[in-house]
Amino acid sequence: MTNHLPRPERGYTRSPWELRWQGLDVDELQRTESTFALSNGHIGMRGTLEEAEPRGLPGTYLNGFYEEHELPYAEAGYGYPEAGQTVVNVTDGKVIRLLVEDEPLDMRYGQATDHHRVLDFRFGTLRRQTEWTSPTGRRVRVRTERLVSFTQRAVAAVRYEVEPLDGRIQLVAQSDLLTNEPIEHEPGDPRVAAALEAPLVSEYAKAEDYRAVLVHRTKRSGLRMAAAMDHQIEESPGLRTHMECEADLARLTLAVDVPMGSKLCFTKFLAYGWSAQRSIPALRAQVDAALAGALQTGWDGLLAEQREFLDNFWASADVELDGDPELQQAVRFALFHVLQAGARGESRAIPGKGLTGPGYDGHAFWDTETFVLQLLTYTLPDAARDALRWRHSTLDKAKERAAQLGLRGASFPWRSINGAECSAYWPAGTAAFHVNADIADAVLRYLNATHDVEFERECGTELLTETARLWISLGHHDPHGGFRIDGVTGPDEYSAVVDNNVYTNLMAQRNLRAAADSCERQPDIAEQLGVDHIEVAGWREAARKMRVPYDDLLKVHPQSERFTEHAKWDFANTPPDRYPLLLNYPYFDLYRKQVVKQADLVLAMHLRGDAFSLEQKRRNFVYYEALTVRDSSLSAATQSVMAAECGHLELAYDYFAEAVLTDLHDLHHNVRNGLHMASLAGSWLAIVAGFGGMRDYDGELSFRPRLPPVPHRIAFRMCFRGNQFCVEIQQDIARYWLTHGTPFTITHYDVPVTVTHDSVTMPIPPAEQLERPSQPAWCAPVRRLPHATPTAPAMSPSPAATASQT
Repeated sequence: MTNHLPRPERGYTRSPWELRWQGLDVDELQRTESTFALSNGHIGMRGTLEEAEPRGLPGTYLNGFYEEHELPYAEAGYGYPEAGQTVVNVTDGKVIRLLVEDEPLDMRYGQATDHHRVLDFRFGTLRRQTEWTSPTGRRVRVRTERLVSFTQRAVAAVRYEVEPLDGRIQLVAQSDLLTNEPIEHEPGDPRVAAALEAPLVSEYAKAEDYRAVLVHRTKRSGLRMAAAMDHQIEESPGLRTHMECEADLARLTLAVDVPMGSKLCFTKFLAYGWSAQRSIPALRAQVDAALAGALQTGWDGLLAEQREFLDNFWASADVELDGDPELQQAVRFALFHVLQAGARGESRAIPGKGLTGPGYDGHAFWDTETFVLQLLTYTLPDAARDALRWRHSTLDKAKERAAQLGLRGASFPWRSINGAECSAYWPAGTAAFHVNADIADAVLRYLNATHDVEFERECGTELLTETARLWISLGHHDPHGGFRIDGVTGPDEYSAVVDNNVYTNLMAQRNLRAAADSCERQPDIAEQLGVDHIEVAGWREAARKMRVPYDDLLKVHPQSERFTEHAKWDFANTPPDRYPLLLNYPYFDLYRKQVVKQADLVLAMHLRGDAFSLEQKRRNFVYYEALTVRDSSLSAATQSVMAAECGHLELAYDYFAEAVLTDLHDLHHNVRNGLHMASLAGSWLAIVAGFGGMRDYDGELSFRPRLPPVPHRIAFRMCFRGNQFCVEIQQDIARYWLTHGTPFTITHYDVPVTVTHDSVTMPIPPAEQLERPSQPAWCAPVRRLPHATPTAPAMSPSPAATASQT
């Protein structure tokens, strides 16, 4: 009998500290496997059911573990990257199959009279409870809980419990390590599909007692990984066990008759490790040691460590939002998943999807530095430092790429797993040199927020120096006394290979000044890097003369030189089913029109707001609102931040809701491939930098808070220079107080405020009443506030092309 629960019992339910899915909907499994994913930045496990079937898209990932494949070109070109990299689904240790009197527990058969799953943001676990009646009428209750440890980064664990509900019953559980599990790949590049068809080659397999170890390597990239499992089984009279092992499968089978009132209960401990260099014995030793530590800690100990870690995180990162329960849940969901993406990456990248799915082939983009590291810098600064250390570890590859392009310094990749460029040639990506400035911006932000001199000396000065050298060789001094950077692509991928992109130039300007300042602070490091006073003076001169185009007729900044002279896109005759534009119109047409995929000039006004007056920001914001179609998940958060600063508070709230609900509502129809880390982090920016008005220019932390009519109150916690503090915003006042650390100074609407353990209350000036800007047809955000007048339906874009970040 097929299980069909009434529709009202299915779906997410609202709760401030958890994400709960009530009921079973097989068609939604791919989506919930992403939202229920667990990770610590090193290991990632999608939220598949323990029984492995039914399933949407199974996945277990190790950060940085990938396979190579050729990049397709109709004909070769100089400087074209030749090898792509794709994240690999490694050995799956989540699988625990259950047979009830010989009937496999399969949620598609029999009847699930109760089923729910809960992702707990405070305990860091995924819990599940199912009451199931088999096709022959036998009833059991299954409870499971799994975690990926934040404190023991190589370790994951599953607690599994079954109890009969209608008398004595025979149960058989099969606990697996499964490698090369078959996955259906979406149509696309056949080279990728071929590379991921049974990508792992067995090198070692051994099982003994309740423990098993499998070691595999990739065929082309030459990476080696080990997975191991062990079990603690609670006493169960008559229990029989059997362990078997082969190249791609290790299985512990437990069989027992369980009387009414008793349970079959055991804990499965998992350990993972990988390396490009270590031997088979070394990796075996690594995972054996990780298992030994996990067994010593035990399940209860791992739970306690997980809770303590998260208690510390929420003490420095929590957001309270009164008056909108759905968004309160959503913003904690966002914070939890960004934490999972970056907590224990430790010298590895933070991919665009984290470790929640195979989207974007597991690549990291500039999103990490521009969005994710802003959140981590002010909430978990050690994780931000580790992500920047990964960039530093890839400097040699970036310098090789720059040399290949005929440039000095470093040219960091548009997309990568190991630090080498692995995006096929594409004007909107290959010319996106702003990646360098985004990395430099994250370095400078981290240094300002932490005063971490050790990091500056070991990594920061060199990163700032090599990125600055790129701008000097990429740009040039023109005959009119300006410094130009021509032939680049800014964040807006609908305008490629342009001259003097404002975002790129302003961010490069900050990069050049930061490099000069750092070299002057660390003269011995500068000398080691071959930097002299002449080079530093050249950086400062280029920064001083940087071209920033301005349209005197329209009184706005063109996104790039002559952008405002282009014909405007015909939005009125673009039907809603033709979005996203990149999948329905030729790129050459997008490149020559005024149409914006994602915030570009508007992003510049956030990150380099010190270069614009408030009046310029307001004029620019209104102008670009009418051109921006948000065919990217990166855009809504930035538009929220700038809408708030410009005084459009209800619009800012609409964009905040879009950013924070991107995955929970699957607005881009691609959550099956993983969550959008930049949008999740961006929703925090919408709160803190938008409604909180937080800016950190030149190391001075300032706030200009203001709320829309709803929510009634927002409070958020942050870290700054070793201090933890809280900001509370109401309609007419803001409060600041220290929760840990020593007093320090901020500014509130340009008034200095000393933050101490005693709350300081400051007034919020009344907001100006401004006309709401208009957006392109079909592109207005859904209005969130209940009294707002409805607009045209919000666009529901389809997945973007694989070459693009959506």
